[in-house]
Amino acid sequence: MLWRYRDNAGGGFHICRPVTVVQDTEELLAVWMAPGTECVKPVLADGTPVHLEPLPTRYTAPRTTLRTRWTGTGVLKLARPGEPWSVWLFWAAGWEFRNWYVNLEEPGVRWPGGVDSLDHFLDISVAPDRSWRWLDEDEFAQARADGLVDPARARRVRAAGEAALEVVRAWGSPFADGWERWRPDPGWPVPSLPADWDRAPERPAP
Repeated sequence: MLWRYRDNAGGGFHICRPVTVVQDTEELLAVWMAPGTECVKPVLADGTPVHLEPLPTRYTAPRTTLRTRWTGTGVLKLARPGEPWSVWLFWAAGWEFRNWYVNLEEPGVRWPGGVDSLDHFLDISVAPDRSWRWLDEDEFAQARADGLVDPARARRVRAAGEAALEVVRAWGSPFADGWERWRPDPGWPVPSLPADWDRAPERPAP
């Protein structure tokens, strides 16, 4: 399936990652993005990585998208229906668990080919010792200053982050579920990125 994010400026989809479904139930969608997966990411119009653009113009400079390969180890992504965040698990080489990453976002919208969402800039990192820290608060502030996040949405995003931290402090699901010990089947093929990765989501026939 495709795991996609829309551009906050309203320019369609700008992130797409083909993933393998690990679990798909009423309680949880778990997907695996394998090392070497061909993905789509946003870049500046001249091809410069977005994170290299100075923060004051990072969200106003012209952009395009680039097909590229995911480098490093794979990522396990967990999303519960209706929840305004997903939880990603990262490992170092040799399957040394690094951290959980709470990606604050719009609740995912399912369609037959995947799941679509909108990133909210602000994130939380959770270490194996259960300590945590906010991430990208400077980018969240800049997005607000640039009009990409209005005050009402900013309040919702911050509230979602606080709700996620309540789960972390209580060590609830999915943090307590042992996913850091999960491993992919070595025989799984790496999903391919389709040419029409940014197509409008199909809807099931009534």
